Amino acid sequence: MKTLVASILSLAVVAGLSGAALAEEAPANGAAPAHHAEGETPHYPLKHPKEEEWSFAGPFGHYDKGQLQRGLKVYTEVCAACHSMKLVPFRTLGELGYSEAQVKAFAANYEVQDGPDASGEMFTRKAVPSDYFPSPFPNAEAAAASNNGAAPPDFSLIAKARAVVRGFPQFVFDIFTQYQESGPDYIHALLTGYEEPPAGFQVPQGGHYNPYFNAAAVLAMPKPLSDGQVTYDDGAPATVDQYSRDVSAFLMWAAEPHLEERKRTGFMVMIFLAIFTVLIYLTKRSIYANKEH
Repeated sequence: MKTLVASILSLAVVAGLSGAALAEEAPANGAAPAHHAEGETPHYPLKHPKEEEWSFAGPFGHYDKGQLQRGLKVYTEVCAACHSMKLVPFRTLGELGYSEAQVKAFAANYEVQDGPDASGEMFTRKAVPSDYFPSPFPNAEAAAASNNGAAPPDFSLIAKARAVVRGFPQFVFDIFTQYQESGPDYIHALLTGYEEPPAGFQVPQGGHYNPYFNAAAVLAMPKPLSDGQVTYDDGAPATVDQYSRDVSAFLMWAAEPHLEERKRTGFMVMIFLAIFTVLIYLTKRSIYANKEH
């Protein structure tokens, strides 16, 4: 047992020293490295997303319905021109605080393909709540042809699919802090992270420099947001930072709409396990109380 404890303590010390070393070597404020060694392959993203504050973070986190409604507005007025959400049905918008009539009216703004009819032909009709968000393009090839050869990704699960992996020992600490907001942090950082490339860096034609992109330093999507682009009904700031926060939260909800229920269930399970452990301990003491040891 002493050997086991000593081993665990040794690993903890090594992890702490490694974390300190990484912190010393990392550029200040998440800045991109000044240069890479000759022939060295750079690691992306060049800048890691900063941990933002979200209402749905932590074991008791919950969605801010006002923020989700603003995020939906940003998506429909800006993002929906290129990005689909084919796994999200309109009926789920009722969870954002909209009435059934409002959901029906919202869905009716879209047209979906249906059929075949009695003549064997496909036709278009107004969407109903049971339909899903339609794609702005008929197929992936058309999407790529309209966007410089790069088809925009679907946004249904983007907040989960684009989470940035954090290395050792950070991911160990994340287990205890229950950090699960890497996806929204990444989306917010990407949307607000467009900047001029460093001196000597050549941006290909049609590309845009963004050190937060997790696949390269350049991506095909131009900066999608600008101040004053979307007018909020609740008077929230019409800034790029606010737009990015709101649409990131909305995409997190789209990827995990049952997050609040999952966290409530998890809390109840932990309470049950704690009570069950106490009962087992008291039962053991009661059974062996009169036994000779």
